[in-house]
Amino acid sequence: MSNTYKSAGVDKEEGYKTVDKIKKAVGETHNSNVLNHLGSFGAFYEIGGYKNPVLVSGTDGVGTKLKVALDTKKYDSIGVDCFAMCANDILCHGAKPLFFLDYLACGKLDSEIAAEIVLGMVNACKDNNCALIGGETAEMPGMYQPGDYDVAGFCVGIVEKDQIIDGSNIKAGNKIIALPSSGFHSNGFSLVRKVFPNFEEEFEGKPLYETLLVPTRLYFKDIHKVLEEVKVGGIAHITGGGLYENVPRIIPEGLCASIDGSKIRIPSVMLELEKRGGIAREEMHGTFNMGVGMVIVVDAEHAEKVLHLLDDAYEIGEITEGAEKINLSL
Repeated sequence: MSNTYKSAGVDKEEGYKTVDKIKKAVGETHNSNVLNHLGSFGAFYEIGGYKNPVLVSGTDGVGTKLKVALDTKKYDSIGVDCFAMCANDILCHGAKPLFFLDYLACGKLDSEIAAEIVLGMVNACKDNNCALIGGETAEMPGMYQPGDYDVAGFCVGIVEKDQIIDGSNIKAGNKIIALPSSGFHSNGFSLVRKVFPNFEEEFEGKPLYETLLVPTRLYFKDIHKVLEEVKVGGIAHITGGGLYENVPRIIPEGLCASIDGSKIRIPSVMLELEKRGGIAREEMHGTFNMGVGMVIVVDAEHAEKVLHLLDDAYEIGEITEGAEKINLSL
């Protein structure tokens, strides 16, 4: 019997099935700017309506949160996570997402699982007026074990050059406003899985995995609601490294983000993780978002307006002068 690609572990037919299952839904994310459809070697996106446009791009994955999804066979939220991790990053510069591409790798392709992951991306793209214009599915036996998946995404957005937000306008006296996270988002799951090895255990009246798999919050609508009304000095997406690593990325030299840790509303699941794992609070803040998914820095005179525009936002500190870019009191 002669060797075939299928005998080597790659089933092209399963790949074709995946495309069939997602093609219609993916097409529903397209708008008049998308000039071609799935199946081309490259995706065409026409840009118009901007005076001096700047493209802003970001790429990310969902890390070992995938392991929770795979072990519990709950795949629908992972695609949302993948999109959100990328789109929330470019949002920090005031960009609106234009289009998104995904990459899905596995040891043995199951079209049902792959389609469910991609359909999560579709729903997130629709919610953010973004087109899913392409992607790649790679079946790689030997590199991944059967049942293993990895997922990553790439998002491109746009902003007028004179409206780019980069933190350069932040000054002493500005207020720091927190937008709550929906949970762990997609960071720190190697530690989460170590402390919580049983995803089926009950937590607050339901299986723990339901809390762990709550998808990363999408901040597009909230942030742009603020940008339409208020001049924003800086925006930080709180991902891996928590406030300690992400807030300093937008703080100019000579200034410090002084944050009152007692004001941070920490989710109960994170407090349980901290307690059960015997994890120091500083370590928690250096690994997880601790309930703060996004930070906005605005002039003090605009702080109340931002809080009015965003029902669940709250103030956690202010910008002061100082050599350290962040001072988080715990």
